Amino acid sequence: QVQLVESGGGSVQSGGSLRLSCAASEYTWRNYCMGWFRQAPGKEREGVATIDSDGSTDYADSVKGRFTISIDNAKNTLYLQMNSLKPEDTAMYYCAADWGDLCGLGHWRYNYWGQGTQVTVSS
Repeated sequence: QVQLVESGGGSVQSGGSLRLSCAASEYTWRNYCMGWFRQAPGKEREGVATIDSDGSTDYADSVKGRFTISIDNAKNTLYLQMNSLKPEDTAMYYCAADWGDLCGLGHWRYNYWGQGTQVTVSS
């Protein structure tokens, strides 16, 4: 079973940057999907960015051009570089993973989740 541990959250002012990290325990999936999701109080969990084993990425429209997802396979670590942060980016951010392809931003597609890391952006 894959274990995911996020880090890097915090509080920043609008326009600032943060980099989230997600350390994954070793997995043997040849094809996989990994992604970042977020959930604000009173709102549904939404997909932010995903990456597959071929390196293909997908982003929510709200973060395109500001966020970048990447993965270091040697370290089994997923990253989310967040620039030009806005107050509406405030949420708990979760790392998720699953085997297979046809990733997508739907949270229902992923069965392995981290515990989350809080991101707060003040205006």
